[in-house]
Amino acid sequence: MATDLIRYDVLTRDALRGVLRRVLTDAAEHGLPGEHHFYITFLSTAEGVKLSPRLLSQYPQEMTVILQHQFWDLVVTEDHFEVGLSFGGIPERLVVPYSAITRFFDPSVQFGLQFETAESAAGEGEPATAEADVEKTNPPAASEPPDHPDDDGGDDHPREGAQVVRLDRFRKK
Repeated sequence: MATDLIRYDVLTRDALRGVLRRVLTDAAEHGLPGEHHFYITFLSTAEGVKLSPRLLSQYPQEMTVILQHQFWDLVVTEDHFEVGLSFGGIPERLVVPYSAITRFFDPSVQFGLQFETAESAAGEGEPATAEADVEKTNPPAASEPPDHPDDDGGDDHPREGAQVVRLDRFRKK
């Protein structure tokens, strides 16, 4: 098999993260349109993530936040976003680099993106890839993250009726 010197996997992953950045930028500038809201799952200990010690002890590996009704001061930069959220009535400020995000889901239109982070790809010896998921599910309606970080209405295994497009499918073996 020929070596991919162009690194299409990295280009595609970065392009999909650009979609996420654009959506968050629009939300920061204009608010969330219509019924749109976002479930964002990220690695709690990834480089650049800033959480309070309290949240880190509750979500030591992965955390899902919901941007819907109760968030403030959303700031979007080239490589991360910052947002204010309330957890158990306590306001917190989170900083999340896009490289730490593993899943993004907008249940109002059943659209999701799933990313393999550099940390998980390095552990498997495979190049990092991105997947686009279209989930057919109704996640819990809540303004705060679910009790369990993996309880975000999406998972690594598609549900019945979901369509998963894997970039690896298009690579020559």
